[in-house]
Amino acid sequence: MSDTEAEFREFVGTQMEALRGLAYLTCGDWQVAEDAVLAALARLYGKWGRVDNPEAYARTAVVRAAIDETRRPWWRREQSHGDALPDRPAPDAITSVDDRVHLRRALLQVPVKHRAVLVLRFLEGLSVPQTAAALRCPEGTVKAFTSRGLEALRAILGVEIRTEERVEAHHEAV
Repeated sequence: MSDTEAEFREFVGTQMEALRGLAYLTCGDWQVAEDAVLAALARLYGKWGRVDNPEAYARTAVVRAAIDETRRPWWRREQSHGDALPDRPAPDAITSVDDRVHLRRALLQVPVKHRAVLVLRFLEGLSVPQTAAALRCPEGTVKAFTSRGLEALRAILGVEIRTEERVEAHHEAV
């Protein structure tokens, strides 16, 4: 085994679960997430040694692959509707299992591009420029998708207070 192969294997070993979790949050299906991660890693392997930041490349490739998987015609026919629980949980900061399940189900109802932006921005912690680069879109699109995605998520979760209402309430209180 060459040093390059050993480096790639080590990278895959350390990043696989995080990438799989990212893909799951993007597409909502563990098997599709696995396929997306494997496709992304196959592309990365072909470019290994020429990529400056393999972690960023892998994240971007996984999100794109997960989005592409949801665009396939068979996805519309075969996808679950959120009734089944995942076979194993993705790591996240929410402590309550009920809250995690409720949030995941709600996130799956957000349009896929909006969901991808929300996952990259808030779960992966990427900035607006980093998210724009990862998705190959303008920063304005990231901002618009973030706003629309959060609004959709609030509506799905039944959160009544909108950002504009909070600002107005704050100004009235002052």
